[in-house]
Order: sequence, then C-alpha cells, then structure tokens
Amino acid sequence: MGRRRLRRTGRSRSRRSRRWLWGILGAAVLGLALLVGGRLAIAAEAPVGAQLVLGGSIQREIRATAWAMREPSVPILISHGSAAPCIRALFERAAVAGDRVWLEECARSTFGNFAYALPLLRRWKVRRVRLITSESHLPRALWLGRTMLGVAGIWVDLDAVAETGRPGNREAVWKTGLDLGRGAFWGLVGWAIAPTCDRVYPLSSVDLDDACREGFRCEHQAQLRNYCEER
Repeated sequence: MGRRRLRRTGRSRSRRSRRWLWGILGAAVLGLALLVGGRLAIAAEAPVGAQLVLGGSIQREIRATAWAMREPSVPILISHGSAAPCIRALFERAAVAGDRVWLEECARSTFGNFAYALPLLRRWKVRRVRLITSESHLPRALWLGRTMLGVAGIWVDLDAVAETGRPGNREAVWKTGLDLGRGAFWGLVGWAIAPTCDRVYPLSSVDLDDACREGFRCEHQAQLRNYCEER
C-alpha cells in the first residue's frame, strides 16, 4: 500500500509540474503576442523605411525602380535577385543612386529571404517595410514575412507584381504549410540569433563597365539587350 501511495503521489506531482510548465509557457506566448501586437500596431503607422525585393523575376526589380524614383530617401534590399549587372543597369537607367540599393546573395528560399534580410533591416532601424514579390508567390511570402519580421516589430506592406508564365505558377499547399510552420517556430525562438550573410554589398560596387566588356544577359522583360551600347 505504501509503495502504491508513493507512486500515485509521484504521478500527481508530475502532472501538477507539467500543468505549471504549460501554464508558464502559455503565459509567455500570450505575453509575447500582446507585446508584438502592440509594437506592430505602432509600426503599421510609421512611414515605409525600406523596400524588400524577393528574387525570382526581374519584374520585381523593375517595380522597385519605379518606387525608388518616387521615394529618393528609402533604401532598397534585393534578396537573391537577378544578375547583379542587370540590376545595376536597371537602376542606372532610372537614375537611382546605387548606394541606396543593397544586394544579398545568401538566401536560397523564401524562408532565407526573410532570415537574411532581418539583420540589415534592423541595422537600418526599419519599422515598416514594403515587400515586393509576384502574385504567384502569395500568400506564402506575405504570411511568412509578417510572421518572421513581425516578431521583430517590423510591419510588412505588400506590393504584388502581376506576371504571366514563369514565375506565374501556383503555390503548392504543402510548401506553404511547411514554410509557415518553419516561420512560426523561427519567430518564437530563432529571431534572436538571425543568420548573417557575408555576401551583402551595395549596388554601387558592381562594375558595369567591366560587365559590359565581359557580356551579360538579362530577362527580356527588362529590355536591356542593347543597354551597354546605348549608355
């Protein structure tokens, strides 16, 4: 009888401990959600502090140049975009200073786009960012961005570029679910140790004269085929 009573007492204590643990964890998550929600409500009213362009189509970088001409003080971060000479030619043609535009070449996925973008956005003290991607990249890109950047107190606005053909594909449901799961987990525990990229540099450092001598090709939508001869 004594041993049974001890076992029951031990199990009861274990259950109480687990309830306390889950209670503390739930309170922490709720507190974090309230804190982040309050910060985001304020951030959503702030002016746009940066453009974040997700690579995948030169149409997205073309849209970024249009915004850049209207907002001469807003910096631009292009995450794993088109070939650097193509981007330099686009912004040069639009008369946008290359030192306002930064290229990040570490990301290999949408998840990586936001993970590698966060350190630079923090350095710029951005509270509200304009996300430029394609309609075919939705809703995954927007949900992922609002999760991963939102935990850091950065509000995400969307500017979706309409496209046909590539990359005008449909987002797979399983891929959306997988990325959102990763993004939610990272938002809780990974944002404090965001990875850094050693391949982040200003667009002004791209030598377009040298690229023109060596030759480069861009997506035809950019209409840059004869740019080297015309500049």
